[in-house]
Amino acid sequence: MARVEQDGTAVNAPVVPGRLPLLGHALPLWREPIAFLESLRDHGEVVRLDIGTWPVHVLTSPDHVHAVLVQQAQKFGRGRVFDRLRPMFGNGLVTTDGDFHRKQRRMIQPAFHRNHIAEYAAVMGRQADEMTASWTAGRAVSMITETRRYALASVAEMIFSGDLSRPAVAEVHRSLPVVLEGMLVRAVMPKALDRLPIPLNRRFDTAAARLRQIIDQVIAQYVAAGEDRSDLLSMLLSSVDAETGTTMSPEQVRDEVIAIMFAGTETSATTLAWVFHELGRHPEVEARMHAEVDAVVGAGPVRPEQLSALTYTNSVFQEALRLHSPLLFTRRALVPLTLGGVAIPAGAEVAYSPYALHRDPALFRDPTVFDPDRWLEGAKDRPRDHRYVPFGAGQHKCIGDTFAVAEILTALATVASSWRLVPAPGVTVRQVPAGIPQPSELPMIPVPRR
Repeated sequence: MARVEQDGTAVNAPVVPGRLPLLGHALPLWREPIAFLESLRDHGEVVRLDIGTWPVHVLTSPDHVHAVLVQQAQKFGRGRVFDRLRPMFGNGLVTTDGDFHRKQRRMIQPAFHRNHIAEYAAVMGRQADEMTASWTAGRAVSMITETRRYALASVAEMIFSGDLSRPAVAEVHRSLPVVLEGMLVRAVMPKALDRLPIPLNRRFDTAAARLRQIIDQVIAQYVAAGEDRSDLLSMLLSSVDAETGTTMSPEQVRDEVIAIMFAGTETSATTLAWVFHELGRHPEVEARMHAEVDAVVGAGPVRPEQLSALTYTNSVFQEALRLHSPLLFTRRALVPLTLGGVAIPAGAEVAYSPYALHRDPALFRDPTVFDPDRWLEGAKDRPRDHRYVPFGAGQHKCIGDTFAVAEILTALATVASSWRLVPAPGVTVRQVPAGIPQPSELPMIPVPRR
């Protein structure tokens, strides 16, 4: 166990072994971030690690995470990781807090009402059909590329309409992978290093600036046209807060669009790629999912009202998301408090890893085993809600979680109605650290089912 330091009568968090002068725990976090974050549970439920000279209190217990996100949420604000993402996301829901966050959430929430989700699911179905129609039997495709293209096309059609969106969509295809490459590193490295003229910084800053500029241009064209295009961008531009009577500035709309585009594209695309990977490794699970899709959807196309009947398919998705969850989130203590008998001073950074929580053997039976049955109704070891937090919880829970579920189930059912995806031989798929760990590569071979 890590050592416990005493400061008068207060108990400080145990410090994770291996801290070096000036560097802290930066080396193991840089070299093997996934393994290092998983190892922290061995040292306590609230432990301290140092990234350089920046101390972070990491929570390894779901009860403490629940306390921070829900029970004592008013005592915490956004943490450093979110602050460091502000150059990309501006003042969108992803980075803001307090009254401003609540106002923005009120204004955006109607866009994710179930009636709109059904409309979006129809768009997703068309995009999934286009994806699968482009495949050739026996010719390998990169599922990383395919799922990203599908998710981006679905989100872009939801946000924009008509020719005005084409430059923005093209720029997202160009810039988003670059931003993702640097986002995790940028989030944890000292801010003083941001201005170093190293390739990672140059690529990140240039891509973020290009993306913001092109979306600003599209918004200006929408404002100048002054017409409702029946898309999400028009909805955001015309939204009025019921409590204050205010609208969003074009700059605020841009920040929200970037946040929605990122979350609806990269998070969903990465998770969907992992689902196909797991199905390729577990043909018995794939066969059961195909049987359900055949019974509910038939030969397709997938209709929005069919998604709720795909219960086993949803279990497959949830299990893949459990195994391949976001790596790290942070909060900042606004007042002094105690968690698990450990003193947390005001201003302290508090972090938790959904990835590590979801693979904790104390919380999940056979945590590294891909087992969709654990999610079925009535399963004796069905995960409890507060132990499974891929979308967060409380006031900052992902506003688009139902959108993401519809996006992924639509793609899974569309593919399953026509194809099997077989892993390409001779390829070892590794996890690459990122906001959500990415597959190193994922070539798969489409095989017709009919």
